[in-house]
Amino acid sequence: MDWDVVSVKAIAPLELSVSFKDGTEGRVRFEASHLKGVFEALNSSEVFEQAHVDEGAVSWPGELDLAPDAMYREIKRAGEWVLR
Repeated sequence: MDWDVVSVKAIAPLELSVSFKDGTEGRVRFEASHLKGVFEALNSSEVFEQAHVDEGAVSWPGELDLAPDAMYREIKRAGEWVLR
């Protein structure tokens, strides 16, 4: 799928740079208010910086990942996806 993530890099606290299979690039930014529940572990910079690509999705240890299709749509539309 075009929305398959091919690379991800933590570029700032709570911010990622991502590239997709079709060449689309953008950023994902987490607001602190989103880091609850399953995402609470991302409050740790050590954990956040472990972002990697697993089967086309941005993932972290502990089976935590982001929906690549929603990320792709928002980055295609606005250049970034802000998780609030």
